[in-house]
Amino acid sequence: MKKILTAFLVSTTLLWGENAMANALNDKQQAIAEVSAYAALGNQDRLKQSIVAGLDKGVTVNEFKEILVQAYAYCGFPRSLNALATLMQAAPESARDATPALQADALAVGTENQTKLVGQEVKGPLFDFAPAIDKYLKAHLFGDIFARDNVDWQLREVATIAMLSARDGLESQLNSHINVGKHNGLTDEQVAEILNISGEAKAKNVIFGFGEENPYGQYFTGKSYLQKITNENGVPMFNVTFEPKCRNNWHIHHGGGQILLVTQGRGWYQAWGDEPRELKAGDVVNIPAETKHWHGAAKDSWFTHIAVEVPSENGSAEWLEPVTDEEYDRLK
Repeated sequence: MKKILTAFLVSTTLLWGENAMANALNDKQQAIAEVSAYAALGNQDRLKQSIVAGLDKGVTVNEFKEILVQAYAYCGFPRSLNALATLMQAAPESARDATPALQADALAVGTENQTKLVGQEVKGPLFDFAPAIDKYLKAHLFGDIFARDNVDWQLREVATIAMLSARDGLESQLNSHINVGKHNGLTDEQVAEILNISGEAKAKNVIFGFGEENPYGQYFTGKSYLQKITNENGVPMFNVTFEPKCRNNWHIHHGGGQILLVTQGRGWYQAWGDEPRELKAGDVVNIPAETKHWHGAAKDSWFTHIAVEVPSENGSAEWLEPVTDEEYDRLK
């Protein structure tokens, strides 16, 4: 995600959050982005809910069907098949099937489609090294799937960007498809909204549960969500999720400290008097008792950590002043 910001989001004045980028995408695009993200994540319960909501917004069964067939190229056959089974359960009535690809040389058709999509001929050392994958991309993905006519290329790129951004380790492919999407008419604002929809879906796809809006919200700038994990043996543990830009106030843990286990997204931690520390999945933060500090999400990313309270007989939290926008905006 950081690379994506460097590529284009930082060059805009887009802000992530509850009211950012309102209506950049239309209802159909929003529904396709959300369904695509949950299909990529393999979360069938939320996928079904999103399909039902999307159908109410006017997305057709065949449009969803086409996008979930396309999902196999970016998420694999198992996730595509499972998503299609969920669609079949949620909406068994279907309209006409898509018009199949023209009966022509699929490789030639695909090469032409790929060049139009990207805006230039696609080549490189990877395709010289493994020419078979180049042929399969051109002949099948772009010669068969992208030649079908009941979903336009722009909507296919909405889906593809959402799928790729929902998965880890696909930044290069995601950046490529962001550029393809923009070449096919998507704006920076629309791309940013797709990433936010996908990021929220990913944040909700957590093993310990997304939880409810944080009851301590008065001590946070932006929205956060809290899910209690356990309080066994006097060790409280909570799953905490922050929307982009959300952070808690400066605060102090009296008696016992706190341990943060970062599970998803990108965020920040800062102890009073120290430089801010960037956080990503796998990082651990040990916060000693009596240390004034804050933590929260990066500007461009949902952020989730497990908060472990260090046991103490008289432990308490003292909430202090907010982290100002001026302080926060200095973060990279």
